[in-house]
Amino acid sequence: MRTEDVLAAIATGLWRWDNAAGTVTLDAEAARLLGLPAQQATLSEAAVRSRFHPVDWNEVDGIVNLAVAEGTLAEVRLRIMDENGRVLRTVRSRSKPIMNGENYVLVGTIQEVAEPQPGTTAAHPSITGDWRRSREAFLLDAGRALAEARSTSEVLRVAASLSMPGFSPDGLAVFGVAGERLTIIGHHGHNPGDDGPFTDMALDMDYPAADVVRTGRAIYLPTPQEYRRRFPATWPLAQRFDRQSWAFVPLIVAGRTIGAWMAAFKHPVAFTPDERSVLTTVARMLAQALARAGEAESERELSLGLQRSMMPTLGPEIPGMTIAARYVPTGGGLQVGGDWYDMIPLPGSRTGAGGGRFALVIGDVQGHDVRAAGLMGQLRIALRAYASEGHSPDAVLSRASRFLYGITESHGVPDPDGDGYEDYAPRFATCLYIEVDPATGTLDVARAGHPDPVIRTADGTALIRPTAGGLPLGIEADSDYPTTRLVLDPAETIMICTDGLIETGGHDMASGWTRLRPVLETHTGDSLEQLADELVQAVHGPSSHHTTGPLVDRREDDIALLLLRRNVTVGAGTAAPAPVRRTALTIAQAEPERIAGARRQLRELLHDWADEEQVDSAVLMISEMITNVLVHTDGDALLVAEARGPLGTRRLRVEVADASDELPHRRRPSEMASSGRGLILMEMLADAWGVDPRGDGKSIWFELYEPGAAGSSDPADPPSE
Repeated sequence: MRTEDVLAAIATGLWRWDNAAGTVTLDAEAARLLGLPAQQATLSEAAVRSRFHPVDWNEVDGIVNLAVAEGTLAEVRLRIMDENGRVLRTVRSRSKPIMNGENYVLVGTIQEVAEPQPGTTAAHPSITGDWRRSREAFLLDAGRALAEARSTSEVLRVAASLSMPGFSPDGLAVFGVAGERLTIIGHHGHNPGDDGPFTDMALDMDYPAADVVRTGRAIYLPTPQEYRRRFPATWPLAQRFDRQSWAFVPLIVAGRTIGAWMAAFKHPVAFTPDERSVLTTVARMLAQALARAGEAESERELSLGLQRSMMPTLGPEIPGMTIAARYVPTGGGLQVGGDWYDMIPLPGSRTGAGGGRFALVIGDVQGHDVRAAGLMGQLRIALRAYASEGHSPDAVLSRASRFLYGITESHGVPDPDGDGYEDYAPRFATCLYIEVDPATGTLDVARAGHPDPVIRTADGTALIRPTAGGLPLGIEADSDYPTTRLVLDPAETIMICTDGLIETGGHDMASGWTRLRPVLETHTGDSLEQLADELVQAVHGPSSHHTTGPLVDRREDDIALLLLRRNVTVGAGTAAPAPVRRTALTIAQAEPERIAGARRQLRELLHDWADEEQVDSAVLMISEMITNVLVHTDGDALLVAEARGPLGTRRLRVEVADASDELPHRRRPSEMASSGRGLILMEMLADAWGVDPRGDGKSIWFELYEPGAAGSSDPADPPSE
C-alpha cells in the first residue's frame, strides 16, 4: 500500500508550501480538509490563505518564522472556513522548513483534530486574544526600552526588568564571545560570585550557551531531566540553582552570532511556539541593543582617546604667570573636532627660576568630524615645529597657512560607493598665536581670522583688544599676518577662545560678548581655574538656557579656552599698585578705518566713567589727534590710553605718538576751514594737555580727571581760552 493511501486512511493529508514561488501543492486528502474538491492541486498562496481564519493566520506566520529561525518543526492549529465565513473544522499541521538561500519550502502533514467538549480541557489550548494583546504590548514596551538604552549596563538593566506575560524568568545571563572563549557580559537573579564557573569557558565546552553560539540555534530545556540528558558534563554547575526550565537563545546581528541569552525559570515552562516566539523576539531586540551600545561605547572611547592625545597639557609652571585652559566638545556625535589649544616653549627659554619665552596658540579647523580632528592634529604639529625653529609670530602663521593649503587642496577622489566624489574640499582654520615674554609681560600677537583677545584689567574691566590680522589659514598659499604688540600689566588677564564660547546657544559675536562680559567682570578671587569654570558654565550650565541668542537654529560648536594672568609681585613693605586700565592701538596709514575701532576701545575703557560728557570729549579728541597724524605725516599713529586710580577719582591720560619731528602749532581757521581746530578743542575740553618731543618723533597727550579726582575742574567753571 502506498504511503499516500495509508495517510488518507487516517485522515491525514500532505502539503508543500513554496515561499519563493508563492504556491501550495496539496494531495487529495489535504485539499478535502481545506474544504476544496478532494483531488491533488497546486494553488496560489492567497487561495489557500483564504481558507484559514484570519486570526489563526497571524499566529501561523509568527510560528513559521520562528521554526525557520530555529530550524525546528512548525506545529500549529488552524480553523478552516467556508465561503460564507463559517468554521468547517479545526486541523493541526506539522511542517519542516527546508531552506533554499533566503527562501524556504514547508513540507508537512495536515490532520483534523476533535474540538474539546464543554467541561473538558484541550491538550493544546488555543491562545486567547487577551494573552496575544498582552504579549504585543510587552514586546512594544521592551523594544522601546531597549532602543533607548545607550550603554551595555543600561541594556542589561532593561533586560533584567522585563516582565514577560505569563512566564517571567527569575534568572538571566548574557554571554558574549571573545576569540575562542565564552564570557559573561552581565547577569541578574544570581548572588555575587555565582558567575565564577561560567565567566571564562571554551567555545567547544559541553554547555548550552556555548552550543548556541557555535550553531546559532536556540536550545530549550523544559525539565531538569532534559538538561541532565543533553548536557551531563555541565549539569552539576546548573543543578545548584534549583531551577526547572531553561531557554538559551542566540544573539544574532546581521547574520552573525555575537553571544547567547539565558532565561531560567523556577517553575516548569513547556516552551510552546508562542513562548518561544516571545523569547526569540526579545533576544533579537536585545542583540540589536547590545550591538548599538557596543558601537556607541567604542565611539566614546575613541573620541576620548583622540581628545586625550590631541589636547596637550599646559606644561611646566611659568614663574610670574598663571595659566588655565578648557576644552568642551559638543554634545552629540564624535566628541572631538577641530578646536585646539597649545603651549609651546620657544628657543632660548629657560627652565627653573626666571621662566622663559613661550607661545600660546588657539585655533579652530573648519568642521566637526574625523577629518577636522585629523587636520587639527597635523596643523598643531606643524605650528609646534615652526615655533620651535624660532620664527616670529607672523612667519609661524604664514608657514602654517601654506602647510594647510597644501594638504587640503581638493583632489577629487572618487567615492567608493559610486555616488560621485567624496568631500575632500579644501578646509581652512582660524588661529591666534601669541608670543609671551613673562619677564616684561610683552605679548606679540598674530591673528588668522580668529576672534580678538580680551583683556581683563586689574580693576576687573573686560576689554576686547583689536589686533591686526589676516585671512584664515589655508585660504591662500601665501598670506601675510601682521603682528600686534600688547603689554600685560601685573594683575591683568588675557582670554583667548574659539567662537564656540561666544556663539553657543544661538548667539552671534555681539550678543555672545554681551553675555560673557559680566562673567569676567563680576568674578572675584584669584583663581583662574574658577574663572574658566564660570565662563563654561555661563554657556553650558543650567543658567545658559535663560540667555539664548537670536540665532536659535545655529549648530553648537566645540569650545577651547585659554586664560593667562600676569601675577602681582609685592615685596615686603611695598603697597600694591593702584588699579590701572590701559589700552594701546596702532593705526596704520593704510587703515584709517581703524579710527572707529580706537573710539570704540576708548568708550569700553571708560564704560563706568562718572561723567558721560567727558567720555564724549575724550572720543572727540582722539579722533582729531589720530586724524591729524594720518593727514599731516607719513607714518602710523600709536595710541596709548590709561585710566589710573580708584573708581570715581580716576585720571585718564591719552597719548598719540608718531614719527614726525614737526610739532603742532595753533592756527586761526576761517569759518569755512575744514581743519586747524585740534589744539583749540584740546584747550576747551581737556583738563591738561601738551606735546612732548621724542628722539624718534613726538607725542601729543591730554588728561581728563573724574569729578572726584584731585585737581579736577569745577563743572561750573568756563572752559579755558
